Amino acid sequence: MTADRTIAIVGNGSVPEGTAVIIDAADLVIRFNDCRSCGAGGQKTDIVAVCNTGRPALAMLGGGQWKTNAAVRRAGQIWCVRDADEFQALRPQLSASHPDLDDFCDDYTDGFRAFAKATGRAFHTVPALAQESVDAALKQFDAGAYVVPSSGMITIAEVLAHWRRPGDRVVLAGFGHAGWEWHPFAAERRYVDTLVTAGYLERVDNVVAAKLGAPYIHARK
Repeated sequence: MTADRTIAIVGNGSVPEGTAVIIDAADLVIRFNDCRSCGAGGQKTDIVAVCNTGRPALAMLGGGQWKTNAAVRRAGQIWCVRDADEFQALRPQLSASHPDLDDFCDDYTDGFRAFAKATGRAFHTVPALAQESVDAALKQFDAGAYVVPSSGMITIAEVLAHWRRPGDRVVLAGFGHAGWEWHPFAAERRYVDTLVTAGYLERVDNVVAAKLGAPYIHARK
């Protein structure tokens, strides 16, 4: 890849009409888990970032459908967003505070690594530092009580810290900042908004999709 890339991070939330052409024109596209964003959110998929602990991970590895998912088959890389050691350290705390999450910290990183190796894909585990940096940043935004940041937020932190090069644009789509009750979504929205304001991220929204179209992501500020 050359300089001045567009990196699209595509969550599994709703996307406005016209977003597909913008995402498919990006140089690097990251999707999550079962890639529900495909369709209205385009088809191109270079990286699938997975929640590699607990029930979501077990469902992806155990049922067979995830492994044959068209987007997963297109991807050249699999990322695991949760650090195994950090989640093992979290287990005693959750046992006391959230006993219903008894399997939340069960780690399936080895299963995703084996799948990547068997299918010729690159494999990457997002380091614990990414979550630690997000936890520290969220303190500024009244995050309140939560279990862990969302996979999307961790991936954003990893891309900005280690994958974004000078001149690259990082575009978000499908981020509704809503879902599981123990992710700090309201605080994450505020944090992302500050990153957008600072110029580290851009959001694909209805105005961009409807009025500017695909050339938007390659236009220079």
